[in-house]
Amino acid sequence: MAARTNAQIAEALATLAGIVARDHQPRREDEARLERFMKHKPPTFTEGYNPEGAVKWLEEVEIIFEA
Repeated sequence: MAARTNAQIAEALATLAGIVARDHQPRREDEARLERFMKHKPPTFTEGYNPEGAVKWLEEVEIIFEA
């Protein structure tokens, strides 16, 4: 096996880092997760001060997360 120079190793690592960064697109993954969540038509909570309604809303949203 031929000895590699520091420059060759650094270049290979930079190339690998670029590939990993390109393939791992967190924004795209986040958008896909949000789209899947929204397909379940989550309820909205707009009732102001309503502790019981808030608990019910939270339970309904938790069901979506479990799915």
